[in-house]
Amino acid sequence: MPTLEDSSTEQARPVLGHVNLMVDTLIANAPPNALREFLRSTLGGMGHSVTGTFLATARQHLVRTNATALPTAETLFVQSADGGGWEATQELSSILTRSRMLYGAGMGLAALAVLTEIVRSAIGLRWEEDSRIEAVLAEVDEDVTQAIQSAKEEIDGGRVSEVAQARVVRDALLRVLLEDKKEVEGWGGDFPFERALPSVELWKV
Repeated sequence: MPTLEDSSTEQARPVLGHVNLMVDTLIANAPPNALREFLRSTLGGMGHSVTGTFLATARQHLVRTNATALPTAETLFVQSADGGGWEATQELSSILTRSRMLYGAGMGLAALAVLTEIVRSAIGLRWEEDSRIEAVLAEVDEDVTQAIQSAKEEIDGGRVSEVAQARVVRDALLRVLLEDKKEVEGWGGDFPFERALPSVELWKV
């Protein structure tokens, strides 16, 4: 989806310099939790321009590292060793993390395209109430609603050059959600995307 990806980074491209040796040493050696605290404190105390530069840099990185690539649905869930059910793969965990980076950086449409494939991969699965799979799908449900909000802000912020492509993303997700709902109702399960579906239905692009 080149247009969506490119439009996310065309705006406010930051001019990046180099940090000095001591700062680079701190970054290289600080544990992840400390770096998160540094970032939150810094961004929280600075103006919108600094946050905007941070997000623009993040979007450039995500595009450069192909974070918008769509996953292969068949690799996200596997049957358990005893054949008694389904399990989420480590790849699914990695892709969910990637989708959260996307919508957190303001690339909600790209995140929704990725999440659509995860929802698609859930078609045909069956699970017990309160199972691990049900919990994982509830996380996906929450991710979709968050990504929709991010996509709305992306469009309102003028970072989408062709709104028609946003409609394509929205319509594809809606079709998959409806297909999943029909399939789950067929075997008497609880539809796992009860928040995502109405959010998509109410989203007017």
